[in-house]
Amino acid sequence: MAGETRRYSIMMPDDLAEAVRELGGEDGLSAYVVAAVRRQVQHDRLASLVAAAEDEIGPITDEEIHAKWLQLSRAERGTFGTEAE
Repeated sequence: MAGETRRYSIMMPDDLAEAVRELGGEDGLSAYVVAAVRRQVQHDRLASLVAAAEDEIGPITDEEIHAKWLQLSRAERGTFGTEAE
């Protein structure tokens, strides 16, 4: 998703902008906002994917969600499918 960048103008409350400036540190406000927007886009796309899956196969239970989170966590650690699970 990286590539050419452009300057945009957005409005946000002063208190939120100040918090972002503080939390952004050396990377700055723009990098912080880009990361936040990128996470939101991923979240929204995942929500759309889940909704489409539920339309096709029915509601996804909390147990199924938990099992997938565990599976993803093990995959990220490199322990999926090993005795270290």
